[in-house]
Amino acid sequence: MSKIFLILHVLAAVIAVGPITVAGSMFPAAARKAAAGAERPEALAAVRLLHRICRVYAVVGLAVPVLGFATASSMHIFRSPWLMVSIALTGVAALVLALLVLPAQESAIAALTSGASGADGVSAAARRDASGAAAVARLDSGQVRRLAMLTGLFNLLWAAVTILMIVRPGSTTGA
Repeated sequence: MSKIFLILHVLAAVIAVGPITVAGSMFPAAARKAAAGAERPEALAAVRLLHRICRVYAVVGLAVPVLGFATASSMHIFRSPWLMVSIALTGVAALVLALLVLPAQESAIAALTSGASGADGVSAAARRDASGAAAVARLDSGQVRRLAMLTGLFNLLWAAVTILMIVRPGSTTGA
């Protein structure tokens, strides 16, 4: 049964965390593009899609620790230091995603969509500046940089968990 839990745990991690890592990493660049007004409807749709991918796969990702606990229980390795560190890092990664990354993405989308229509009801694409370019949405570049940093932190935490799961310091499997 341990092998089945382990296979399901690894598959869940790859299937759930992989899309969050990729979509989350793509989000800041897509948000910058949408803020610049380039292909505004398509760029904004891409930003919304990337956020939805992160949000949906975050829920699917709950299977990773559930299956991880089932695997650890069946293998009787709960007292292993590498596993305790992995559990802690997974918890921190989940908190970073749920409390920092996803809300920052939502805030960026709100800033982009609030810039889409002004008080006069004229869309950002319709408003022009002195050079004739479309007006830029109200998305702060610091906000985008912070989001990129938080997404990078999430990715680094998962990289550390992955390394611990493969190397398993003190393991008797010869790793």
